[in-house]
Amino acid sequence: MARAAPALTRPQTLRANIGLAPLLAPPEPHGRLWVLQALRAQHPAGSGFSLWLSFGGRGLCYCRVAQTAFLLGPVQESGGCGGAPEQSLRGGGAGRAPEAFLLSLSLSKAQLMQAAAARFLHLAGPGSRLSYVEINISKARMAALFSTLPFADKSSLMMMMMTISILNVAVSVNNDHSSKNRETADVVSGNGSKPFPWDKMRLPKHVIPVHYDLLLHPNLTTLTFTGFARIEITVNQQTSSVILHSKHLQITRAAIQRRMGNSHTEEEVMVLEYPPFEQIALLAAFPLHVGQNYTVSIEYSANLSESFHGFYKSTYRTQEGEVRVLASTQFEPTAARMAFPCFDEPSFKARFSIKIRREPKHLALSNMPIVKSVSVANWLVEDHFDVSVKMSTYLVAFIVSDFKSVSKMTTSGVKISVYTVPDKINQADYALDAAVKLLDFYENYFSIPYPLPKQDLAAIPDFQSGAMENWGLTTYRESSLLYDPEKSSASAKLWITMIIAHELAHQWFGNLVTMEWWNDLWLNEGFAKFMEYVSVSITHPDLKVEDYFLGKCFDAMEVDALNSSHPVSTPVEDPAQIQEMFDDVSYEKGACILNMLRDYLNADVFKAGLVQYLRKYSYQNTKNEDLWNSLAHTCPAGDTQESQLQGDGFCTRNQQTSSSAHWTRREILDVTTMMNTWTLQKGFPLVTVTVKGKTVHLHQEHYMKGSDSSPSTGYLWHVPLTYITSKSDTVQRFLLTTKTDVLILPEEVEWIKFNLGMNGYYIVHYEDDGWDALISLLKENHTAISSNDRASLINNVFQLVSIGKLSISKALDLSLYLKHESQIMPVFQGMNELIPMYKLMEKRDMDDVENQLKGYIVNLFKDLIDKQSWNDEGSVSERMLRSSLLLFACARKYQPCVDKAEEYFMKWKESNGTLRLPNDVKTAVYAVGAQTIEGWDFLFSKYRLPWFNTERNQIEVALSISRNKDKLQWMMDQSLLGDVVKTQDLPYIIVFVAKNPSGYHLAWKFLKENWNKLVQKFELGSASIAHMVIGVTNQYSTREQLAEVKEFFNSLDEKSSQLRCVQQAVEIIEENIRWMDINFEKIKIWLKNNM
Repeated sequence: MARAAPALTRPQTLRANIGLAPLLAPPEPHGRLWVLQALRAQHPAGSGFSLWLSFGGRGLCYCRVAQTAFLLGPVQESGGCGGAPEQSLRGGGAGRAPEAFLLSLSLSKAQLMQAAAARFLHLAGPGSRLSYVEINISKARMAALFSTLPFADKSSLMMMMMTISILNVAVSVNNDHSSKNRETADVVSGNGSKPFPWDKMRLPKHVIPVHYDLLLHPNLTTLTFTGFARIEITVNQQTSSVILHSKHLQITRAAIQRRMGNSHTEEEVMVLEYPPFEQIALLAAFPLHVGQNYTVSIEYSANLSESFHGFYKSTYRTQEGEVRVLASTQFEPTAARMAFPCFDEPSFKARFSIKIRREPKHLALSNMPIVKSVSVANWLVEDHFDVSVKMSTYLVAFIVSDFKSVSKMTTSGVKISVYTVPDKINQADYALDAAVKLLDFYENYFSIPYPLPKQDLAAIPDFQSGAMENWGLTTYRESSLLYDPEKSSASAKLWITMIIAHELAHQWFGNLVTMEWWNDLWLNEGFAKFMEYVSVSITHPDLKVEDYFLGKCFDAMEVDALNSSHPVSTPVEDPAQIQEMFDDVSYEKGACILNMLRDYLNADVFKAGLVQYLRKYSYQNTKNEDLWNSLAHTCPAGDTQESQLQGDGFCTRNQQTSSSAHWTRREILDVTTMMNTWTLQKGFPLVTVTVKGKTVHLHQEHYMKGSDSSPSTGYLWHVPLTYITSKSDTVQRFLLTTKTDVLILPEEVEWIKFNLGMNGYYIVHYEDDGWDALISLLKENHTAISSNDRASLINNVFQLVSIGKLSISKALDLSLYLKHESQIMPVFQGMNELIPMYKLMEKRDMDDVENQLKGYIVNLFKDLIDKQSWNDEGSVSERMLRSSLLLFACARKYQPCVDKAEEYFMKWKESNGTLRLPNDVKTAVYAVGAQTIEGWDFLFSKYRLPWFNTERNQIEVALSISRNKDKLQWMMDQSLLGDVVKTQDLPYIIVFVAKNPSGYHLAWKFLKENWNKLVQKFELGSASIAHMVIGVTNQYSTREQLAEVKEFFNSLDEKSSQLRCVQQAVEIIEENIRWMDINFEKIKIWLKNNM
């Protein structure tokens, strides 16, 4: 693989005018020492140049004069080197610590050495430091190489001695590029040094992009690409520099074109770089005037990324075993700058004209349709794509591949196409039909036509997340798009439909209307997550997606209950912080509070407000308050609740109920004030209900794990309460806006249930005998309340144990009713609460109680497990329940399940994998079969075959359940290599292994030893990194494990150690320790009394 030439790595460096020139030239064939030097230095052949190593005014020079003579001496006051022609590189500067400037050196003798510049810190005095150094060869090896070089004279020997002194650099390196105090840039230039003209992470608003004209030529053989970007800009504030983003791009030329009367003049400009902020500055020799338009031109080259972001390489293997390469993009949130220099922030929207060069055998895709293709040479075609709509850089996309496609038209004439590798084109039909239905739905729901002529959905063989909403070219992990009716599971069908719905919802929420900055990412992701359920419940009613929504709220609450959580809208600045926003709070919590708001306003008001919001802000950027204002200023015609718009812009309605004065007066729906309590503060409320006769006392507080008492954060929410009672199943409503309040019931009741259907993002505690009444109800007549209400009671009761409001005995008492439960969400929630309890014990070697608890859980669901048929019959919910129950039963060695699975596996193995297994029981069958080495090896042999690609996720789960530690280690190692097992699956495989009692030590060791590789591949702050950090450690519950986790992350650099997922991991372990200390003995006693 060809690599780009190394670049200067000082915080600010000149990139456009850098090249290589010989510094030390001993006779061949012994090699040559190189140093970065100005490519366009105007020195005649044979003249010299000098290099200044500065230490706050003191330093050494070494210079090449002509071809052989070398000078070595002190730096003169003038900044020169003994009168030799100057080309200075300077360090130090007023007001900061002296510092050595860094050089990158390489020995051309087989390119054996790379190192970076000078030491001599004893000359510099106190406070000096060296910013960065990279040595890729041992000191001994380096010295040995130099000892073989012949030197002609004493000056050359002195040069050698100075260079060997460089070896001592490594012991005193301070590699802190992330200093908050911006340093002045020292750059290579004919006039000495130039400061980088901008000192903030966010780009200035002086210059605004209007239109990008991009030409890209990826080479899928050398794995490099070249690019040319012409950016039309307009100037808002006079400036002499253009600041934009660039990352890992080797810029070879930059110019700014300006109009002079009827003519255009183009002048080359100097390019400065500030790598810590991923910024470059184009320094014009003339001022850029307000209101005038200019055109920036930049030529550059780069390697295709080896990670999953930027313009990156992906590979796949054909059925014949041939490995093929393609190139695809993933720019969200901050990686467009890895493909072309740009204003890489959401608010800098512009139009894009894209041209892609490719081989004739390949196909190029981008956001817009191709308008023409031009033959550049016999072996090269240039595709020209239509001009895009106005959009943010993170939505730009292009792919060069040999994909095949299937297509259909929507009712409004939009062409929908699904692209995939040729061998899998027969798995594209389901996604195509789903996309057509969903795009039709969204156009109707939003009353805004989809603005592009086509919508492509492309399955990428290597893909980090689930999917990406690039406008007109959505990209997907293969398992998120491809569906085989003969082999795919029910859960795969549900997942694929939801993911497509999510990405197509983004074409309006996110693409048409975009958050102004990443602090409001939830305006994109929360809405798309919410619209998954709204859309799929209409387009695919058989999937019954509404059954699973509350599970998303439970997931969000797990994270949001920690002190390390964050508000839905929270300040972020650097790329790692931005990456961290792609979490359960932005997605799941965002969706849950939107669902709560829709339930509060009613569906018609909510929908009308969304349409108003999208129409008003089309092709623009928004903040939180823009959405709330649109919703508050909307009253749908014919509202049955007599809503109307008041003079102040608020929608009001008359509420008629007999239960409370709060609902009999005219209520102003101050949406902004209400929703700010949910988006601008972290966490969620615990509402405590105390019933005294007909009086219901209400109290809200901040629910937070980590102590037995609620923290006094002073948080207050506007909580839209809903409830039913034993006397009435009519839903009653009450808006709780104060810390305490009271409502009056028309009559006394036996029980009261708040938060109907878990539509509200809060949990409820029933004081006195409130829980006893509900537990009795579940035992005697659990269907008296909905399955979602039953699931919410299971969740709430265990959450209250965590903060000491209830005993674990009370929660386990409630769980007894599950013996009679058959609906998917209560069963899933029961398992989600009970299974982690014995998982904590597995990490503490508490075998007796652990086995008792496992036996209790199996016995709880035994009747339901025994009722499961080993086929694919039933609704999607029934099939998903079957799959989960059988996997659980077999993993817990419930003998009837194990026997059946072994029988299936032996028949499947005897058929050499040709026997068709029921799709929904495959995971259980594979998991049992993989418990033997022979079975594991056979299963893995099938995993590698292309016709098992739809089952790979199921096989990965089964392989990771093995108790063979060598196999588990091998799986993780292979995932990191990425050849046999795709690296995209590594985060999940590590966590699968971590859940395995035989593998959790291996997973933690693997995470530690490969941390730098994982960060390089998946990006610091990404959801993948968070998934691994939390997934590997969240079942630890001893103080020794806590200390080990803290010690490792504290040993890392500051950015890694301060990741939110690290803080969450530590908090979770501390909570696990506290929870086990309080509850273990109580569980032991309860099991003894109830088994």
